[in-house]
Amino acid sequence: MVEHSLAQRHIFPRMVRFADIDSLGHVNNVRFFDYLEDARLGMLHIDPYKAGDAPFKGLVVSRHEIDYLRPLGFRAEPVRVETWVTDLRAVRFTLEHEIRDDDELFVRATSVIVAYDVERAGPRRLASDERAYLRRFMTV
Repeated sequence: MVEHSLAQRHIFPRMVRFADIDSLGHVNNVRFFDYLEDARLGMLHIDPYKAGDAPFKGLVVSRHEIDYLRPLGFRAEPVRVETWVTDLRAVRFTLEHEIRDDDELFVRATSVIVAYDVERAGPRRLASDERAYLRRFMTV
């Protein structure tokens, strides 16, 4: 049996906005995709570890899967969107996410991201510096 170490997780604090709440008094399921997008942009484009580096360019989401575990209501304190890498290939990588606080896990999700060449309008290989950055957050 292979043991997996806990990867360094990218932590993105996300405020629950009143506009996120639906008529049932909790965050609407679709809004959780906004939470994941905010965290992904924070990790891949404005993360402090990447200060001075060129941001990732041309990434597209090819797949999302989400499990809603508990309702999340309006609250004054942010939730954490924790993100890490579980698979890294030549042109794509997989992100795992948890939306949580210290006591509760609200959502688990998976996103598959493809490196994309905007000018050529097709997939591209991940650059070596992109791969090195993603390895910081990869389970081993």
